[in-house]
Amino acid sequence: MGVISPLGCGVAELWNGLLTGRSGLSRMKDLELVKGLRPRIAGRVPEIKTKAIPRKARRTMSNLSIFAALAALEAIDQAGLDEATLTGGRTGLSIGSTTGSSQALEQFFKLYLPENSLSAIRGTEFFKIMNHSAAANLAQFLELSGRVIAASAACSTGCQNIGLAAEAIAAGKQEVMLCGGTDELHPLTVGTFDIIDAASISDESDYTTASRPFDATRDGIVCSEGAGILVLENYNHAKARGAKMLAEITGFSSLCDSSNMASPSADAIARCMKEALKDAGISEADIDYVNAHATGTLQGDASEAQAIASLLGETPPVSSLKGHLGHTMAASGAIETIATVRMIQENTIIPTANLINPADECSAINNVLHLQERPITYALKNNFALGGINTSLVLRRS
Repeated sequence: MGVISPLGCGVAELWNGLLTGRSGLSRMKDLELVKGLRPRIAGRVPEIKTKAIPRKARRTMSNLSIFAALAALEAIDQAGLDEATLTGGRTGLSIGSTTGSSQALEQFFKLYLPENSLSAIRGTEFFKIMNHSAAANLAQFLELSGRVIAASAACSTGCQNIGLAAEAIAAGKQEVMLCGGTDELHPLTVGTFDIIDAASISDESDYTTASRPFDATRDGIVCSEGAGILVLENYNHAKARGAKMLAEITGFSSLCDSSNMASPSADAIARCMKEALKDAGISEADIDYVNAHATGTLQGDASEAQAIASLLGETPPVSSLKGHLGHTMAASGAIETIATVRMIQENTIIPTANLINPADECSAINNVLHLQERPITYALKNNFALGGINTSLVLRRS
């Protein structure tokens, strides 16, 4: 597993930050420069070592591709994958972002629009803007020759790419898959949620408490950035090379909620989770922990809590990591899955940061308010996106 997040670079930084309750959020000066934009708080990745990626490869990479590449290098190193395994055709990739680089797109139009001219546009800019930029750049950088998937489903992207990678391996198409999601922070992303009244505009005096999933005072999403990359591998292939197995993906579901473009349906969420449990071959009673999508929006958190309560009852502990991290968009499903694997390994459940007073509409679930030491055999991971793209994963202790 590999991570670049607002809590730092690497899985250890992510885990230590979550364990100690550290916030990855801060007040962003550049958001104040945008007229009409109300949010001022976001989660930005701290300084990274970009020179770990050769300059030739970086020429076509925006921040989101750089984040993905650094996370992939950590994951590959931890997995002990050698060059022959990576480049031999049996290793593929399934990674996406919400869009191509917003920073590169802004730069493109700054140069193009004043004179209606392409003369100042570099030939490398398109490779940063194209929707499969992260997947293509990472595949080229690692010299992969297996299949490349670049699923893009906004907030469900990371989770969906993990599930698709698992299915590719289960179908025998690849032995190994690098998978996950990545995104970079840009005022346009924040503005998108502000325009639809889904962004947090409160707590400017204390930015660490701006993101409050399931809480009665929650007022919306706090946008962030980062990348999460996992190495998935066929069991027999991993066993044969003596790989250390961290967890197993046993179930995956990705369904469409066609009832509304922006407001999630509790029934559709429950159906998605139920299908993931069916795919895993387990019952509702087997789930020991739920890592919720819970972004801090009024409707989204309420619908997810209602769905979890209706399907799983009040028994399994439920928490969201967006109080610590903010919403890392396409990266969220992968970063949060990695954190969930660590919870399984450490028999420790991370609470929902800033959840002081659970809202009435979110109180029918077993909200985790404090760090818990508790064994987890099966965990359920949820991610849901605008457009009704719902995803759920089931993870099992290896």
